[in-house]
Amino acid sequence: MARTVNVGLIGHLFMGKAHSLGYKDMAMFFPDVELKPVMKMLVGLGEESVRKAAEQYGWESYGTDYKELIGRDDIELVDVSTGNNVHCEMVVAAAEAGKHVLCEKPLAMNVAECKQMIAAVEKAGVKHMINFNYRAVPAIALAKKMIDDGLIGKIYHWRGTYLQDWIMDPSFPMVWRLDKKLAGSGPHGDLNAHLIDIARLLVGEITEVVGLMDTFIKKRPLLKEATGGLSAEASNEMGDVTVEDAALFLARFENGAVGSFEATRFAGGRRNGNRWEINGSKGSLAFNLERMNELEYYSREDPDLAQGFRTIIVGESAHPYMAAWWPPGHIIGWQHTFVHQVYNLCNAIGKNQLPTPNFYDGLKCQQVLEAVETSAESAQWVKVER
Repeated sequence: MARTVNVGLIGHLFMGKAHSLGYKDMAMFFPDVELKPVMKMLVGLGEESVRKAAEQYGWESYGTDYKELIGRDDIELVDVSTGNNVHCEMVVAAAEAGKHVLCEKPLAMNVAECKQMIAAVEKAGVKHMINFNYRAVPAIALAKKMIDDGLIGKIYHWRGTYLQDWIMDPSFPMVWRLDKKLAGSGPHGDLNAHLIDIARLLVGEITEVVGLMDTFIKKRPLLKEATGGLSAEASNEMGDVTVEDAALFLARFENGAVGSFEATRFAGGRRNGNRWEINGSKGSLAFNLERMNELEYYSREDPDLAQGFRTIIVGESAHPYMAAWWPPGHIIGWQHTFVHQVYNLCNAIGKNQLPTPNFYDGLKCQQVLEAVETSAESAQWVKVER
């Protein structure tokens, strides 16, 4: 019978709901897990809203003060699923209290904060993980295995796009993601961060970048009240948008490959278009999150009469994570990446190992993000800090 780990979650909205599903469902599908999570406490802003969320998601208790959660002796793992501007203070406080930590991405507002967080978890000797949940997509995990097995040979190209369209309406209000003091950046830190992490996982370290950023709508209505996401309501007052609406950059990788990255919230018709393609000497791989159970594979070693991309339906028990789920062909969804992340986290803590991806991955991603920002300001190639 699995041992347990008591969890406290800070943040009860979009990501809080997704993380809660991971904690609630994981042990049902992965009974071999080293530690079974026990959902002890949920914290968020607005007592009535948090109370309803705790009841709906299955948390034993709730509150509005994250310090109360961190101060509880019975909580061993703290999950930070809040806005970016408070990641650092919450993670440092949790580490100093001796708690293991899972933190949403991007890890922090800047490289300096990332280093402060790493220093705190290293000093405390606690385990740490960053929620780059797309690593836990079975098709992406399969792509990693195929690349490691040499199926596409030496990698030449990475091209990735993360396209959304949810703020194209100029009357859509100033949610927190459009405020640099709260978000740190726009789609660059929100969306390019995912592309950078997957590129690092599949291709290798990024050494040099050149980028550009632009803001298309520079003023928007202020929020009517403290709401967020697609349900946000606008007031009659206007405010300045202080983040970019689009961020694009070119990159050189340590292994000689070259890459292109694009993130925008102004791609009409693209709700969550996370796509990438990798071209190598022996073949290519391509992925589209909106068809997340598929991986496209092309092999130059196929006979001439069978040349072309094939679509692998990632649902066989031989594929990463899939033996825990349904019979072949019965697909899974985006929410299950959080189940897989919780499984990886609880296994690592139970085995006294450092989870992957961890805060070191978060720092390396942030170093690329900052290098792109510097490049966009100077219009020059910039070396990535190592």
